[in-house]
Formats: sequence, C-alpha cells, structure tokens
Amino acid sequence: MSLLPILELPHPLLRKRARKVRSVDKKLLKLAFDMVDTMDNAGGVGLAANQVGELQRLIVIRTPEDDEARIYINPEILKRDGEREVEEGCLSVPGYRGIITRSVWVRFGALDHESHTVKFKAEDLLAQALEHEVDHLDGILYLDHLESHEKLIKIEPAPEAEELDEDEAPGEDNSAGPDNGSQDSADQMKETPASMKVN
Repeated sequence: MSLLPILELPHPLLRKRARKVRSVDKKLLKLAFDMVDTMDNAGGVGLAANQVGELQRLIVIRTPEDDEARIYINPEILKRDGEREVEEGCLSVPGYRGIITRSVWVRFGALDHESHTVKFKAEDLLAQALEHEVDHLDGILYLDHLESHEKLIKIEPAPEAEELDEDEAPGEDNSAGPDNGSQDSADQMKETPASMKVN
C-alpha cells in the first residue's frame, strides 16, 4: 500500500460531487486500501475519495474502537434522528476545528469491499464520521455547517521539542492532536488488515 496526498481547501475537487461506483474491481480496492493507510498515517477517523483526488463514492472509516478499518462504497445516510453539538475537524482543513450540529444517530447503507450490501444504525463518533464523509462525497465540508465563524477554533501547533519544559517527559504529546476526531498515536500506526471489518 502507499500514502496518497490529501487535498486541502481551496482545492476545487473538494467541492465536486463524487460519481457512483459501477463495479468493485482491483483498482478500486487498491485505492481503498491506500486511503486506509493515508487516513491512519494522518491520524484521521475517516477519509473520502475526493480528498485524495478521486471523484468516486468511496469512504474509509476507523474509529478508536475499531480494530480494523471499514471500507464503504456508494455510502448513503438513509435516515437521521436528533441533533447534538459536536466538535469536528477535517484532514482537508488542517489547523482548525469547529462546533457544528450532527445527528444523534443515523441509519446507514453501502456496499462493503466484497460488494455485499450493509445497513446499520450508528451513533456517537461513528455516526458523526459517516455523516462527515458522505458530506465530502457531495462536495460539502463541515465548515458549511458552522452557525457562525465564531464556532471555528484555530488549533495552536504543538511546541517544538527544544521548547518543552524540563519536567515534561520526553516524547510526551501535549498537542490538541490531529484533526477529524483523532486517534491515539498507537492507533495511527496500525497496518491495513488483510480482511476489512464489515458491520
């Protein structure tokens, strides 16, 4: 597998609607596995294909609770319920996080990497990640959900090693963490498994 460059705002592909996938072939699966590696390396929870320059309806997700990543093709939010305020970031909008409204739970449908239809109800971070990534496929960024610019938070960069206080443990991470609902550094280094998780 290989790492792919993640497009950042204002790249025009981030505002394009991705096309429906017609067939799940080796080329698509290679893209999906490369996206998993790219997402993990960047410390993200999800990644959509147009974030790496491919206008195909393909997303990958790995929440901190997931041992293995999830690959979803032609994903859809079938139903939403409730509202809750969440803090959200995006690998394509580095350096910022925002407070937006997401659903309490969603009913989700897609094809998995073996072309099987999957449908399930998702809550909490998984529901948030699914909504975020499906939005990407429609050219929508979380910034579009901000009620006001005051809801956008600039993330201060982590201090350089030489600037750390003497009593801080070497290697201690005091940063806010990478955006898009970050995982711990141990999770970031996970390898793509041979078989992908299907719910």
